[in-house]
Amino acid sequence: MTALTVTLIGRDRPGLVGSMSERVAAAGGNWLESRMARLAGHFAGILLVDVPEAEVDRLVAGLKSLEREGLWAEVVRGLGEESRAPDRVLLLELIGQDHPGIVRDIAKALAGRRVNIEELTTRVVSASFSGERLFEAQARLRVPADIPEEQLRETLETLANELMVDLRLEQMTG
Repeated sequence: MTALTVTLIGRDRPGLVGSMSERVAAAGGNWLESRMARLAGHFAGILLVDVPEAEVDRLVAGLKSLEREGLWAEVVRGLGEESRAPDRVLLLELIGQDHPGIVRDIAKALAGRRVNIEELTTRVVSASFSGERLFEAQARLRVPADIPEEQLRETLETLANELMVDLRLEQMTG
């Protein structure tokens, strides 16, 4: 079996996931993981599939044919996970008054500590009483085993003070 990572984007409409899954099944593929969302009227997703080597070209052609339906696909052969020292997985939650640069500054601080952002969800909401715009973020972080959690926590707390946001960092289970 060959692992393929597929990224997709297009105008959202009912049936997109069905169209993709039909093509994966027709090529004898197995749908392993996916993250998909609707943002501003568009569908965006990333998908990991296993497919028999002899069927890779068929699946790629099938996914590329979705362009006729307004869905663009990019396919990359998976290389598999590197073996390395066990990492810790932490959950970062952040909330504060919305302003430009929050994601940039947090991402830069994490990258400076070799922390990988595996998943990131953000949104802007109105505060219940004041109506001000609040930025909320939740991130799943993969932290190298040799980075002390307290050191990472201090880095993020210093940055949170500069950005005037509240954050919480906790160990994820499972």
